[in-house]
Amino acid sequence: MTPADTQAIVTIAVLAAFADGDKHDREREELKRIAEGLGRAHDVHLPTLYQDVLMKRVDTASAVAALGSAEARQLAYEMAVCVCDADGAQSPAEVGFLSSLRSQLGLGPSAERFAAQAEEIAAAPIAAAPASPAPGAAAPAVDDAALDREILNAAILNGAIELLPETLSTMAIIPLQMKLVYRIGQAHGYQLDSGHVKDFLATVGVGLTSQYLEQAGRKLLGGLFGRLGGGVLGGLGKQAVSSGMSFAATYALGHVAKRYYAGGRTLSAQMLKDAYASVAAEAQGLQGRYLPAIQEKARGLDAGKVLALVRGR
Repeated sequence: MTPADTQAIVTIAVLAAFADGDKHDREREELKRIAEGLGRAHDVHLPTLYQDVLMKRVDTASAVAALGSAEARQLAYEMAVCVCDADGAQSPAEVGFLSSLRSQLGLGPSAERFAAQAEEIAAAPIAAAPASPAPGAAAPAVDDAALDREILNAAILNGAIELLPETLSTMAIIPLQMKLVYRIGQAHGYQLDSGHVKDFLATVGVGLTSQYLEQAGRKLLGGLFGRLGGGVLGGLGKQAVSSGMSFAATYALGHVAKRYYAGGRTLSAQMLKDAYASVAAEAQGLQGRYLPAIQEKARGLDAGKVLALVRGR
C-alpha cells in the first residue's frame, strides 16, 4: 500500500469521525492528538489532517480519487463504517455519509454486508437482562481475586484481538471493554446500562471514536490489516507495542472500574482520570511479561470467534 493510499484512508476515517458533527471538545482533542501522532510516528504527512477536515479543505471525493487499488477502497470504507459505529449505532448523518462514500468508492453488496455486521456489533447489548434478586436476599460478596483474573484475561484478549487483521475484529475491542466494566459494576451491586458505561469511559479519558481510530490507525500504518498486511501474525513484531496499548487500556479500565464501584462511585472525574493514567502506565510495564500469552491467544482466535464474544455467545 502506497503512502498516498494511507493518507487517503486515514483522511476518510477522520472525515467519518466528524460526519455527524456531534463531538465533545475532549473527543475533538483526542482525534487531533491521534491524527498528528500517527503522522509523526509513521512518517506520513498527517499533522495538518485534523485542521484540513475541520476547515473543509479536504473531502471524500478528493480522498477517494487518491486510492490506487480496489483493496484500498474497500479498506477505506470498512474503516469509515467502524469509525461511525464506534460510539454506537449510526446517526442519520452518518448513514448518509457512508451511503455517499460507498457510491463514490464504487462498492457493491459486500460493502453493505460489512456495514450490517458492524451495525450488529455496535448495537449488541453489553449484557443479558439481569435476573431480579430474591426478596430479602443479601448482596453477594465480591470476589476480588476473581475480578482481578477477569480483568487480566480481558486485557490479554484485547491485546490479542489487535493482532488480528480483520477490521471488524479491531472494532470488537470497545464493546468488550464495555462488557468488562458492566460486569465489574454488577459484581458490586450496580445494574448499569450502555449509556452509563460510555460515560464512565469518557470520564476516564477513553473516547470511543478516538480509541477506535487510534487502534485502526496503528494497525493500518503498521501494515497488518489482512489483505494489505501479511497474514494474521505477519506483522507481529511491528504490532507488539500496539497490542500492548490495547492490553494496557483494558487493564486500566478494569482496575479503575473496580476501584470506582467498590468505593460507592464517589471518585471525582479528575480522580478517575488520574487513576486511569497511573494504572495504564503500570500496565504498559507489564506488557512484556504477558506478550507471550497475548500472542498465544491470538493464534487461537479468528474474526468469527471474536464476533461471537461480542454477541455474548
